[in-house]
Amino acid sequence: MTLKDKHALVTGAARGIGAEIARTLAADGARITLLGRRREALQQLADSLPGSGHAVVVADVSDADSVAAAFASARAACGPIDVLVNNAGQAESAPFHKTSLDLWQRMLAVNLTGSFLCAQAALADMQAGGWGRIVNIASTAGQKGYPYVSAYVAAKHGVIGLTRALALEVAKKGITVNAVCPGYTDTDILRESVANVVAKTGRSADQALAEFSAGNPQQRIVQPAEVADAVRWLCGAAAASINGQSISVSGGEVM
Repeated sequence: MTLKDKHALVTGAARGIGAEIARTLAADGARITLLGRRREALQQLADSLPGSGHAVVVADVSDADSVAAAFASARAACGPIDVLVNNAGQAESAPFHKTSLDLWQRMLAVNLTGSFLCAQAALADMQAGGWGRIVNIASTAGQKGYPYVSAYVAAKHGVIGLTRALALEVAKKGITVNAVCPGYTDTDILRESVANVVAKTGRSADQALAEFSAGNPQQRIVQPAEVADAVRWLCGAAAASINGQSISVSGGEVM
């Protein structure tokens, strides 16, 4: 149990990749704080996690005051934060010429500003303890371009830039900062995207899903457990020399 006695805070933890990361880190011995917007779903997950001492906090990661209050509650419940997984995110699509300023700012706020605020909130604990792990869940959209999601792509490229810059600042302090970049993954976000394709094009759900799978050289959809296991490895002692990296979990879509 390589994370025994470590406190890991996971944002966007109620479902999908975030929930799977929380389960994986809890199984590795960590005390988990689940951060999200839906208390009931977070509490149900907390009650199901292995181990004990887990906590739930409700926050909007794009709001500085909300983040500060949530992190204070997390410390009170579980102690200083050793591991931060910035998983909270949102994806919306629109052709570039129909991308409104509101959509643009919303994608930046949730995906990029949220990662910034949470990293700032966690960093003092890690510096005081001389050890820490920050893992930002980016996307292959942070490593390459995709059409019709320019705001999301820009935000995720920003997350990778933030990862690289912060990794250099804290490299001598026992803290690593890395990004995990999933390709299309079996989550509610993907299912919503499939539904949008069906509604707009008349294709079947199977045809739409096949289109999403086609970009993966393995011709399949990534599973949340595969993303979570990459996070688990980055949080462990064996990954102490991995810093500032953007690890693609995409079957070879990005090399």
